[in-house]
Amino acid sequence: MSEPFTEAGTSRFARVPEAGGELTIHYNDCDPGNARETVVMLHGSGPGASGWANFNRNIAPLVEAGYRVLLVDCPGWSKSDTIVSTGSRSNLNARVLAGVVEALGLERIHILGNSMGGHSAVAFALDHPGKVGKLVLMGGGTGGASPFAPMPTEGIKLLNALYRAPTIENLKAMMAVFVFDPNDLTEDLYRTRLENMLQRRDHLENFVKSLEANPKQFPDFGPRLGEISAPTLVIWGRNDRFVPLDAGLRLLAGIPRSELHIFGNCGHWAQWEHANAFNALVLEFLSR
Repeated sequence: MSEPFTEAGTSRFARVPEAGGELTIHYNDCDPGNARETVVMLHGSGPGASGWANFNRNIAPLVEAGYRVLLVDCPGWSKSDTIVSTGSRSNLNARVLAGVVEALGLERIHILGNSMGGHSAVAFALDHPGKVGKLVLMGGGTGGASPFAPMPTEGIKLLNALYRAPTIENLKAMMAVFVFDPNDLTEDLYRTRLENMLQRRDHLENFVKSLEANPKQFPDFGPRLGEISAPTLVIWGRNDRFVPLDAGLRLLAGIPRSELHIFGNCGHWAQWEHANAFNALVLEFLSR
């Protein structure tokens, strides 16, 4: 890779069908030019999240290994159209991803999904099994109550509070439990994330409206996990205070061709907190 990819330089848009109309979806396309395989990265549901913000520490190793990397911003985040989701947001995101895949003429993709992105990856794998190569799921993939952690979890409560009151104080409160060691978080990161949130207040307002219309945005796919034939790598943080570890164990138990890696001293953002080890783990898994 002669020149590093940038967010602005890779920014693209696609029009995809949804509910009888169309949505404009933003994505970043990091294409080395001769890639035979494509990895799609799907971000989580935090306010101000985007594909680039979630995965900027993970793009270069995959591109250098010869993969085309697409970072798709789900409807209601970043530069994609806003939306009120009254049904399953997991399946909404899966339909949107299918539209992007169709628009780009891709036959098959690997999907790497964090939190909400993990739920959306599972929904896509269930709805479009022939389009999926391998799955990497981090901190998400199925819903349902945890028998070990109070629900909603501490982190989800703080996330919802931030959506309703997007202040720097609420952002720092959420991020303090988002990662294992908040000392790694910088004032510049906080400032950038807050600016991203406030630039699209319509996204914040519609997320709250979605929760009011349907509090269970991410359904429990547990009964259907056995239908997933794709090889799946489940990655979790031992100290995740948003989605407890037993959700990862349910994925391991339910998906026939799955394996689990647990990072110690790690919260909900494994791909950021342990970027080098995470990248090596994913590259080895994809290369098999």
